[in-house]
Amino acid sequence: MEIVDKMILQKFDESLRRCNAAPGFLTGFYEKFLSSSPKVQERFANTDFVRQERALRASLHLMLLAAESEDQAERYLKDLATRHSREQLNVGAELYDLWLDSLLATVGEYDPQFSPEVEDAWEKVMMVGIDFLLSYYDK
Repeated sequence: MEIVDKMILQKFDESLRRCNAAPGFLTGFYEKFLSSSPKVQERFANTDFVRQERALRASLHLMLLAAESEDQAERYLKDLATRHSREQLNVGAELYDLWLDSLLATVGEYDPQFSPEVEDAWEKVMMVGIDFLLSYYDK
């Protein structure tokens, strides 16, 4: 697993704070994600989005913690990875691509200091988590 540079982690954390402070950030993300594919709409058809948004907010912080060092991913993401594995939620790679694209677009809308560097920080941190989740897909 690639360790993410401290400056990138800081840029991500600052952006995450700005996004979390922006009203509607997570709702905006889910609107974008749901509109990205009929498959996504189908998977989330019976979702409690209040609960889902709380879970996503927590997961974004876990992704940051996991990206801080090699041994952190297992510690912070194992339960999340198990939940998203083939045996449980069966979240395949194609949904992560849509998820990340939707997330990056939403950050671009809600972070007033969004820049190519901020986008890069989000992508690098999220890919640590996504790669870890995918590594657990068939476990």
